[in-house]
Amino acid sequence: VVRNFFHKFDIERYFTAEVQLKLQVILEAQEHLLSHDKGSDRFAKAVDLLSKSHALCAAEDAARDIAAEVGLYEAIRKRLRCFTAVTKTGNPIDIETAIKQIVDEAIVADKVVDIFDAAGIKKPDLSILSAEFMEEIRTMKHKHLAIELLKKLLTDDIKVRSKQNITLSKKMSERLQAAIQKYQNNLLDSSQIINELIQLGADLRMEDESSAALGLTVEEKAFYDALAANEGAAEVLSNKVLGELAHELVDRVKRDATVDWTVRESARAKLRVTVKRLLRDYGYPPDLEKLAVDRILKQSEQLASDWATAS
Repeated sequence: VVRNFFHKFDIERYFTAEVQLKLQVILEAQEHLLSHDKGSDRFAKAVDLLSKSHALCAAEDAARDIAAEVGLYEAIRKRLRCFTAVTKTGNPIDIETAIKQIVDEAIVADKVVDIFDAAGIKKPDLSILSAEFMEEIRTMKHKHLAIELLKKLLTDDIKVRSKQNITLSKKMSERLQAAIQKYQNNLLDSSQIINELIQLGADLRMEDESSAALGLTVEEKAFYDALAANEGAAEVLSNKVLGELAHELVDRVKRDATVDWTVRESARAKLRVTVKRLLRDYGYPPDLEKLAVDRILKQSEQLASDWATAS
């Protein structure tokens, strides 16, 4: 059953090849699996059954003869699982770790091999979402691997942003899921989904650049996005006014934040009154006030613990 997934590969080539070629076999195997409908899941189940069966008769000569081959399948399954694994720290995944999720680092223990070169990517010195790095991914030979890599990098990046900016991370997460859904429904081909994911990365970079352009801190940008999410408000108030309001909100909320205010209704009520007053002082549209207040309080809860601890 497992061998059927590799009918286009010469498995024996793997065991006699140089390390660099071994890496290419790993990449080709993953690309082959990802190109089939549920190929990764089907492969994982088949390898699981194979491994359990092999373990039952490991002492037999026939089992020893295929031990290395079973190990290869296990290594490929492990690499595929890394694409869906959630980072324990919640921190952005670094570039080298991302590429190691494509190739099996265990097979290069005896030699120093540039894993970026093996994956067909020049080692970047810039941000993981830089235009240069994204362009390298666009030109990868293995398109299905490129898609999985982009999905993983963007998912991790958005997850980290959710701890700082709820509004932005929610918007970008919805865009990512919508793009993936279109690809899964065959509304986008591999080149189109890669372009969409690269554009999403570019938009995330633009969001970071806009914070500096507006003269806002990370915290202020989070409140700015919560205010500007209401299109009507963005039409009435200028970017400058929204920025000033965001600055004032951060100052007031940070000043009033206490360790337990998120569970004390009286403190929450006081904060709600403060936010409403500020919105009215700055001329925020009254019909959009409630939604804005709810967003501001939700964002405040996300940041309140750090603020209270620092105060």
